[in-house]
Amino acid sequence: MSDNTSSRGGVAGWTPARVRALFRSQRPRARRLRARLAILTGAVAIGLAATLFAAAADACGALFKELARAHRWAPLATTPLTFAALVWLTRRYVPLARGSGIPQVMAAQADPEAARTSLVSVPTVIGKAVLTLAAVLAGASVGREGPTVQIAAAVMGVTHRILRVPLRAGVLIAGGAAGVAAAFNTPLAGLLFAIEELASAYEQKVTLLVIAAIVIAGMIAQSVQGDYLYFGLVGAHMPIGSGLVVAGVAGVVGGLSGGAFARVMLALSGTAHPLAAWSKRRPVLFAAACGVIVAALGCGTGLTWGTGYSAARAMIGGVDAPLWFGPAKMLATLATAVAGLPGGIFAPSLAVGAGIGNLLRPIFSGSPASAVVILGMVGYFAGVVRAPLTAVIILAETTGSRGLMLPMFATAFVADGASQLVCREKLYHGLARTFAMTPRDK
Repeated sequence: MSDNTSSRGGVAGWTPARVRALFRSQRPRARRLRARLAILTGAVAIGLAATLFAAAADACGALFKELARAHRWAPLATTPLTFAALVWLTRRYVPLARGSGIPQVMAAQADPEAARTSLVSVPTVIGKAVLTLAAVLAGASVGREGPTVQIAAAVMGVTHRILRVPLRAGVLIAGGAAGVAAAFNTPLAGLLFAIEELASAYEQKVTLLVIAAIVIAGMIAQSVQGDYLYFGLVGAHMPIGSGLVVAGVAGVVGGLSGGAFARVMLALSGTAHPLAAWSKRRPVLFAAACGVIVAALGCGTGLTWGTGYSAARAMIGGVDAPLWFGPAKMLATLATAVAGLPGGIFAPSLAVGAGIGNLLRPIFSGSPASAVVILGMVGYFAGVVRAPLTAVIILAETTGSRGLMLPMFATAFVADGASQLVCREKLYHGLARTFAMTPRDK
């Protein structure tokens, strides 16, 4: 009798027939179980997908660097041509894959079920991944974090479809934030991004299950990639008094610069500006022109290609860098972002921020160089994204500089205020309007 009872109550009781019955059952308990299983399974899959995508992007970036070293001037031809080809392919086959991926997830929350076949569909995110990798191979100043957010939301859509569970806006928040957590190996930053940026667009509540999904995705990525810090262990710190002085300057400079970047991006995403209107009429030609800018900067400097990760890490470590790196990287990132090809701005923005911190080093020569650079990164990132808590936690988790938390918070909030003086609207919220669900989508 005990064996029989054990069989009914234990793992052996889950026969194929019972599993099929669970999938078909419409009882509340069965639906709740399937919903939990869909989220938790999706979280594991997101961690694995983010890890694979990161490895592929890093490999493509390394390959481009080798090619650029061997043929320094070749990108003057290959980069503009590739930009044009990628924009043509994107517009022709996966128009909803253009840009970062974060605005798509924000817009998808208006109608998650319809978005599962459009904004976060499997064909869209496959195209997103492939074309983003191609952009990295072309030397574009793109990051993989924004695309990972859209890919992660699509993964949640797949697990919910398999388990016959309706897709909810809160689940898209979980998927997108889990993508951030897995991409940077920063579970806490993913959680704050969900609360501060993704969820705030539609005032969704982040439930305990959503939090669990974000943490699980981050832990899966960490277990596969290893317990590492994105920029390495820096542990930067400085006295509170001098730290707050640097924070004020870094917040103003970073916030104004980030706000200017966001304002130009939003202006060129619409049609009111003459250049924006022309880019909509001649998108492939405009992309090629953007590619010329990126190629000229890359070939001329040798430093502005790709995410800028290596340069940022070197500056955090105290290595001297040219003072023009920050403005040059900002222009390369802007030209890439407005070209219309798939790719994110998270990592390039951190590199621009490192360049801004590097600009401030001579002014604060008595302060630790690594701390000044990190505060520059916080200021510029917060100015672009307007998510100050996320900016602080990402830098704290990716550098291990928890002793710099108070100056980082001061920098982020000053930057958020300074950015609003230049650009009132949040960047991702404004871009999300260009992906708003239409009646035909529904």
